[in-house]
Amino acid sequence: MGTETMGRVVVKARIQNLNDLFKAREGHLKESEVREIEVEDALIDTGAYMLFVSRRLIKQLGLKKFRTRRIRTAAGTSSAGVYDAVRLTIQGRECTIDVADVPNDCPVLIGQIPLEMLDFVVDLRNQKIIGNPEHGGEHMIDAF
Repeated sequence: MGTETMGRVVVKARIQNLNDLFKAREGHLKESEVREIEVEDALIDTGAYMLFVSRRLIKQLGLKKFRTRRIRTAAGTSSAGVYDAVRLTIQGRECTIDVADVPNDCPVLIGQIPLEMLDFVVDLRNQKIIGNPEHGGEHMIDAF
């Protein structure tokens, strides 16, 4: 493993417009019309908290901004738009989470909150995420 990839974990992720999913469930939209994207190389970033998606992909998903939040990055303090919730699916596990925007040249970033919601932990040695060993790898929600 070269130093340029050491510690880098990428996953395939599906991101769906949650409002579209609700409309489809109620029969107001065909399932084939639900806006979604498949990302082959979403970057696991345990230093981030949220799900960060480029503005270009946010537009493609048809998400609406409902607030702006200050954020801290390696480059300093900035601000990011926070958008409608999406359904995030990774390795068959799903969660619902708001989206924050990043510039178009940034990858999709999967932060700590979605990882916990999906009950994944990072296996840096093997450069992948795995089901939480404390739960036998099974998707479980802690309620305490």
